[in-house]
Amino acid sequence: MFKTSLALRHFRGRVFYGVCLAGSLVGILLLIVLMNDIRQDGFEYFTRHFFTNYPSRKPEIAGFRGAIMGTLWVMTIVAATAFPIGVGAALYLEEYAKKNRLTSLIQTNISNLAGVPSIVFGILGLQLFVRGTIGYGPAICIGESCGFGRSVMSGALTLTLLILPVVIVASQEAIKSVPPSIREASYGVGATRWQTVSSHVLPQAMPGIMTGMILALSRAIGETAPIIMIGALTFVAFSPETPLDPFTAMPIQVLNWVSRPQAEFHDLAATGIVVLLITLLTMNTLAVVLRIKLGRESAR
Repeated sequence: MFKTSLALRHFRGRVFYGVCLAGSLVGILLLIVLMNDIRQDGFEYFTRHFFTNYPSRKPEIAGFRGAIMGTLWVMTIVAATAFPIGVGAALYLEEYAKKNRLTSLIQTNISNLAGVPSIVFGILGLQLFVRGTIGYGPAICIGESCGFGRSVMSGALTLTLLILPVVIVASQEAIKSVPPSIREASYGVGATRWQTVSSHVLPQAMPGIMTGMILALSRAIGETAPIIMIGALTFVAFSPETPLDPFTAMPIQVLNWVSRPQAEFHDLAATGIVVLLITLLTMNTLAVVLRIKLGRESAR
């Protein structure tokens, strides 16, 4: 009877492994087919001029530069704001906050916010950052005007709100994975809580934190709904020079080309999708490489 039960467990394990492997292969195969189809449509426009020219009414000279620069501006500000806020919130909840009903309520709401549709954050960003108002009163005012308008800053802060729950949850999981013995050894030699956190806990958790941060940025870089809600331009023949300049992003430019009736613009959209997918795959690969490398260094 024991041998029969053991054989049954091994059989179930092999079946589960086969199902997971088949699901992974199907996903990879679909991605390869999609990439190949898009590559065939957009290969004609995948040239140096595509990256150096701005959008144009003429598809033969239209380029992706404005969208690339706008995306770089937005992602730089998102990373600069989401990382310290997200990691700081995770450190407070895990290392400093008392475990009571309030922290439990905060934790539940953070987890729920991670699943809120992105369009909701777009509506919040429109009201809070573009118009600079909450209810009937001003919230963010610069001089006589309230809000940042339809600018890079509005888009970046909206996307920061979008990925903050993801960054906080990923950072918390990384901090939880640090063995308690490291904290106990630090306290045992007389270190303060801040010294323990800054010199031991945070370096050990950094591989997981960086991985979560890069994956969160890869989600933000492909978002369209929040950027549309705050009024990002669909045709920008210039690059932003300050955070308060108008901008467009790669998904918005692709959407603009897809909505055009000419087939040439559809091919340009396919080229833009290839660039966006390559960017996302590069960021995901970077997250894995950094996790492995930083993990080895922190284990020394």
